[in-house]
Amino acid sequence: MSIDIDQFDFGFTAVDEDELEVVQKQTQKLESTAGKAEEVEEKLNSLYNAILPLLSNLKANPEKDYIYWPKRTEKVEAFEDLIAGIIK
Repeated sequence: MSIDIDQFDFGFTAVDEDELEVVQKQTQKLESTAGKAEEVEEKLNSLYNAILPLLSNLKANPEKDYIYWPKRTEKVEAFEDLIAGIIK
């Protein structure tokens, strides 16, 4: 009766402690980087969604020479605050 060694392969490999630490550190860095990338992507999407209506409104009537924009200063300052809040 012969025994096939591959029959008892359970899918793991022996590593020493140093190799295990390296893999664990790299896994932590990867998870941290992925989290930061998601956060940056959310901020970029928020900025895009905040700026798009402004640009659309500015393009709305290109045949007119002037833009009527009452309370412009207050609205621009509120928009600046919104963008600053997204970035921080």
